[in-house]
Amino acid sequence: MVKQNKTHFIFPETQSTVLPDPSNFFSSTLLSKPLPTNSFFQNFVLKNGDQPEYIHPYLIKSSNSSLSLSYPSRQVSSAVIYQVFNADLTISSKQSSSGKHLISSYSDLSVTLDIPSSNLSFLLVRGSPFLTVSVTQPTPLSITTIHAILSFSSNETNTKYTFQFNNGQTWILYASSSIKLSHTLSEITSDTFSGIVRIALLPDSDSKHEAVLDKFSSCYPVSGEAIFREPFCVEYKWEKKGSGDLLLLAHPLHVQLLSNGDNDVTVLEDFKYGSIDGDVVGVVGDSWVLQTDPVYVTWHSTKGVKEESHDEIVSALSNDVDGLNSSSISTTSSYFYGKLIARAARLALIAEELSYPDVIPKVKKFLKETIEPWLVGTFNGNGFLHDKKWGGIITQQGSSDGGGDFGFGIYNDHHYHLGYFLYAIAVLVKLDPAWGRKYKAQAYSIVQDFMNLDTKLNSNYTRLRCFDLYVLHSWAGGLTEFSDGRNQESTSEAVCAYYSAALMGLAYGDAHLVSLGSTLTALEILGTKMWWHVEEEGKLYEEEFTRENRIMGVLWSNKRDTGLWFAPAEWKECRLGIQLLPLVPISEAIFSNAEYVKQLVEWTLPALNRDGVGEGWKGFVYALEGIYDNESALQKIRNLTGFDGGNSLSNLLWWIHSIGNE
Repeated sequence: MVKQNKTHFIFPETQSTVLPDPSNFFSSTLLSKPLPTNSFFQNFVLKNGDQPEYIHPYLIKSSNSSLSLSYPSRQVSSAVIYQVFNADLTISSKQSSSGKHLISSYSDLSVTLDIPSSNLSFLLVRGSPFLTVSVTQPTPLSITTIHAILSFSSNETNTKYTFQFNNGQTWILYASSSIKLSHTLSEITSDTFSGIVRIALLPDSDSKHEAVLDKFSSCYPVSGEAIFREPFCVEYKWEKKGSGDLLLLAHPLHVQLLSNGDNDVTVLEDFKYGSIDGDVVGVVGDSWVLQTDPVYVTWHSTKGVKEESHDEIVSALSNDVDGLNSSSISTTSSYFYGKLIARAARLALIAEELSYPDVIPKVKKFLKETIEPWLVGTFNGNGFLHDKKWGGIITQQGSSDGGGDFGFGIYNDHHYHLGYFLYAIAVLVKLDPAWGRKYKAQAYSIVQDFMNLDTKLNSNYTRLRCFDLYVLHSWAGGLTEFSDGRNQESTSEAVCAYYSAALMGLAYGDAHLVSLGSTLTALEILGTKMWWHVEEEGKLYEEEFTRENRIMGVLWSNKRDTGLWFAPAEWKECRLGIQLLPLVPISEAIFSNAEYVKQLVEWTLPALNRDGVGEGWKGFVYALEGIYDNESALQKIRNLTGFDGGNSLSNLLWWIHSIGNE
């Protein structure tokens, strides 16, 4: 969707001293291409590659030339929910072999993990109730369990085996041809076999589901991709082998979006597995069409600002613009610098919306002076560089310090930092198209770092670095091994990144970029509402957790945490604020449910009585209060004595006077 020229600008190349070596686990055929850095299988290629990843509905872990499978149980408290890994099944070759795994291929919806020394190739497709393993040469297999095997039976042709464990689980194994299995208390072994083996947990150990697994056992997915055919629509297409129809599992947001699309699928509502993301249910079909409602990307507020409020905002604007001085910026952090320039860009758009052009030239001058040094490499103390090893932008500070710029140099938070830069760039391009033409190549390079759709057209950057096309939201965590997989704290900064890219598309007249940016914005908002916003009557999470929380802290692939990276769970104003900032027109779409907003603010307000609560965080709480009690919030905002580094009095007044404008 993003039009790309044959030659692409890249920032100056550098050799990072902190990035891990991708050649440990990616097959040599993949190393010449840009590689994923924030993906659902990232743990498989970091350190020893032996931390688990959540590939719905199983946790999967590869170590010691074997692959372990867990249908996880959940541990729940009011502070955290996480899935517990138990090695329900561990599959390996009986021939003594050692050797690490290799990633031989990957796609949006799948990863293929090979253990060459054992002749095993695991086709890990997201949402498959079956673990599918291709045994490439005649090999004797071993399947061990930490449980005891209570019963074990096969069909007449030895192509289907059913085994029950003492933890109540029932598993079914299907083979593409006859396989001779025998067992001890906790190990199943085979004679030499080559072909396809598929293993599935029988949901609830209920025999009524067995016919479903039987029916779809012979058709297996090899890989799957997501296609952006038109705005607000994503289509999943799987490559499959075998015979019959394809059975996969859909999470709650999939189910919601499938019902909007023009689909030739059958949803099996009774056939489901538990998941930290809500139950995943069976869907039969070779392709899914996921359709969202449109989200309208606009420069200005959707309702306009009340006429009688203009003077108050203009007065604040004059003051805020007077304070802009590019030479007095002390931060060299790509994150905090990005927030400062995006804050200034807001001032120009507010002035434009109020038809108050007097201050715009000063903002324009400030934006040029602050953005250009980053685009041309003359900024003192930091700058954008290019890493060829994984394929992406890193910062000077991040190239030698894994914690520098919040880990930007190891691919953390790219959409956050770059999103702020894109917002400021989009506004400057709108105000000064000639400037936009001059720096278009650099601007597009920044977009492509986290929104490249086609690595053949632009081989400098991986495909959609942060956005996960199965869970339908982004991951901020980059190349750090975590036992709970990738994570994301701020959803609003993620939404703002895609929104800013769409604005840049508007500024450059690029319909493709507008479409992709708007579509990802819409999906990120839906993912936010589904998994980060915790409504009082919500049923997605356990009652113990839901009762005490109205919003997530950090959401992990395998965990839900109320604490933040920078603050404890009790600092509720920070939890609310980090899911709202930066305050921009699209924020209204994230918090469109006024009933939920009231629950969230009332849950947060008592926390403001603590000593030492920052004025900046209070501003975000009052901004949301303004959605349902405009007058009270306005008085509180007028009394604030400070603002978040990306926010201003002008911006808060603009927000209050526009959302209250019916």
